[in-house]
Amino acid sequence: MRKMTVLLSVSMIMISTLAACSILDDEETLSQEDIPMSLQLSSPAFADGDMIPAAHARKGQNVSPSLAWSDTPAGTSSFALIVDDPDAPRGTWVHWVVYNLPADAAMLPEGIVSNDDLPGDAVQGRNDWGESAYGGPQPPSGTHRYFFKLYALDKTLDLGPGATKSEVLAAMDGHVLAEGQLMGRYQN
Repeated sequence: MRKMTVLLSVSMIMISTLAACSILDDEETLSQEDIPMSLQLSSPAFADGDMIPAAHARKGQNVSPSLAWSDTPAGTSSFALIVDDPDAPRGTWVHWVVYNLPADAAMLPEGIVSNDDLPGDAVQGRNDWGESAYGGPQPPSGTHRYFFKLYALDKTLDLGPGATKSEVLAAMDGHVLAEGQLMGRYQN
């Protein structure tokens, strides 16, 4: 009986450890722990958890939605924005990467096309279509979730235009002061 109890205890610890490890995706997890979700990120196009309008979908007009944020922490030097779909069949699909948004920025207008449309020295990174641009939702089937994640950073990133999500996350590591998130859903 004692052996069975010990075996069950060890099994439960192993299962808990494996479950915790499977939640983390090394490419998408910053090593800095306990980053507060204190930025408030919103869009007039959709509320958190609501459907994203077709105008913002890749098969629609493929227009980036307007975004606004508040509660910028002291010491912020820049912002980075990453939009991705964790429900994609082959793993998380990156739709938009923007970084080096100035610290005094509090919004992005609808319809960002090129780096010239961005405030200050902000630039767009490369999405998973290989474009340095916004790429709207385009799920192959079903309803997918699209996470707009905004990060307040204590520095500007030493990256030129066209950096990938992985490169941006690596450059941000240890420099995130706060983050905010807005999730929208879309179904073709």
